[in-house]
Amino acid sequence: MFRRRRREQPEQVVEQDPAAPARDSGPWDADEPHPETDRIDLGGLRLPHNPDFDVRLASVGDQHVGVVVLYEESSLQLQALAAPRSSGLWDEVKTKILAQAQHLEEREGPFGSELRGEMKVDDGSRPARYLGIDGPRWFLLAVISGKAALDEAVAAAYIDFVKDVVVVRGSEPMAREEPIPLRRPNEQTGENAEDRPGFNPFKRGPEISEIR
Repeated sequence: MFRRRRREQPEQVVEQDPAAPARDSGPWDADEPHPETDRIDLGGLRLPHNPDFDVRLASVGDQHVGVVVLYEESSLQLQALAAPRSSGLWDEVKTKILAQAQHLEEREGPFGSELRGEMKVDDGSRPARYLGIDGPRWFLLAVISGKAALDEAVAAAYIDFVKDVVVVRGSEPMAREEPIPLRRPNEQTGENAEDRPGFNPFKRGPEISEIR
């Protein structure tokens, strides 16, 4: 039914197109305009879907605290932390990493300053790159290790992955450096899965395993 005023034409609803992203790439904040692409919804992180990547949730006890992505004899570790409204965390976290690790040097990378060198593992050491991205009230730490830490061609796939990550900080109070909560894709909170746009109950979702 149209509603008329005076004798004008019927009232029309104008649909507005989504705002264009203000930047060329992310990581994106959930509240800023960003490309609407196929992503894996893990609650605090929405990850681009890449069929070549093996995505796993890292857990401590019953809490999911990060993500590990495996590809080409390499791994990418992602962890999103709550940050103060007034300042970022990367400078502080970088200082802590340098104090605890040896054979690391600071270089410029695709997200600004990063650390490159080696990280300790159970059987010795492993090539590694530490990348930190400060966002609005959040901090994203990305650690690339293995072949990709030395091979730029393999690293490029991980860099593109990180550039399309969406961080969902939420508005609730959180302590400084507190991990932003993650969940498995089939664990819905605050809304029913059926209420989400594009939800298809018959479509098989991404399979996410866990490491502890």
